[in-house]
Amino acid sequence: MPDLIELEVATPERLMVREKVSEVQLPGQDGYLGILPGHASLLGLLGTGLLSYVVGPNRRYMAVSGGFLEVQPEHLRVLANVAERAEEIDVQRAKDDLKKAEADAVNPSIGLDPVAAQSAILHAQARVEAAEKKC
Repeated sequence: MPDLIELEVATPERLMVREKVSEVQLPGQDGYLGILPGHASLLGLLGTGLLSYVVGPNRRYMAVSGGFLEVQPEHLRVLANVAERAEEIDVQRAKDDLKKAEADAVNPSIGLDPVAAQSAILHAQARVEAAEKKC
């Protein structure tokens, strides 16, 4: 079994990550997945949440939302609708965005679809969590 798996994370705008890693944890549509080198082949839907991966002794974090994932024994490809590295996220702005998403969700005058409101909250929570991990 290989010691490392190649992780590739891309959005429609850019390639975010292409590195050899020892472990990846990412949100699937129905919960978090742990991926190690040699993992069985898998295709799935990417959820919204915190993606983390280990390079050497360091764990790195990203907030991701929506898209697809493809796992092969030596390669993991994540095609995310949205992805942000933890170091690119301003913690205070992320917290402000979360408060706004929560307020919008309970404000009937906005008329926000409940699914869209929940999605906005989950995305904002992932951004806060990722931003706080860099500190």
